[in-house]
Amino acid sequence: MKQVKKNIFIVFFKKILPFIGLGIFFFLILNIGIHRVVSTFLSISPIYIVAAAILTLPRILIRNLAWQSILKQQKMRINFFSSIRILLIGYFYATLTPGYMGHLMRIPYIKEEVDEPYGKLFVNTLIEIFVRNVSLFILVFMGALFILHYEPFVFYATLFFIFITFLIYWFFAKESRGLNFFNVIVKYLLPKKSKSKASLVVNSFYKDFPNIKSLFFPFILGLFTWIIIFSQIYIIGLSIGIDVPYHIFLVIYPIANVIGFIPITSSGFGTREAAVIFLLGLFSVSSDKALVLSVAGFLITGFLTGVYGFILSLSKVFQNK
Repeated sequence: MKQVKKNIFIVFFKKILPFIGLGIFFFLILNIGIHRVVSTFLSISPIYIVAAAILTLPRILIRNLAWQSILKQQKMRINFFSSIRILLIGYFYATLTPGYMGHLMRIPYIKEEVDEPYGKLFVNTLIEIFVRNVSLFILVFMGALFILHYEPFVFYATLFFIFITFLIYWFFAKESRGLNFFNVIVKYLLPKKSKSKASLVVNSFYKDFPNIKSLFFPFILGLFTWIIIFSQIYIIGLSIGIDVPYHIFLVIYPIANVIGFIPITSSGFGTREAAVIFLLGLFSVSSDKALVLSVAGFLITGFLTGVYGFILSLSKVFQNK
């Protein structure tokens, strides 16, 4: 009986979870005032939108170059433009899923390009995301240091988050530890009919696993992609009169971006806006401008990129017919 109630609660929680972020978002709009939000949104200059959107191309090219480096380390060869297509398709699915987990949808598309086991492809995707996010932590750490006087909790939370991230990498970087961990999961948590297939996937996790030194170049490139993203958002901010120095914005906004990774709603919708309002409020930015900046920034850097991926995914579907 207790197990049945527990399952009912889990199902109910999963159903209600996506609405938490939306609830936060609509609460913010109502609290600020719909008219203020709409007025601020309409004040964005189309010229600034175009200028910000143009930076998407170099950002995608640089990220693809970083991914290409990881692919080569794992002895996989994918055409540069094919990997861009796969990357953009991953972006599309990522914008629809909590915690941007849709990036894992790259895996079946990679499988079409290389004859490698799914476990290796899964690890390749995770490593690309991991390395890029570690580069984001550099900016987050600098931002947390900057607001240490205002909010020391953010600094200590950032340190803890970075520590846990590197602890996870240290643990799974050693093949024996990683395989033992995953084999325990397969043995005790998966149903019998899935065990054999899962074991095959797990046993291919460490095939051509890259060493940490080889990830330095993708790490540097990842840092550049984040700088471009926040520069795109900063351009939108200039259009609506947000007066925060560029070097400060570049390390403050990433904190909100990380909070948006919390897997509550698609693309961190709601939680990211609340974080942006709070953080920019420390620099006297009005709540309506902060909220509009967060939404417009996501539309330019996330949604628009996802649209490109959607178009490419459709073209791939029609090619297969």
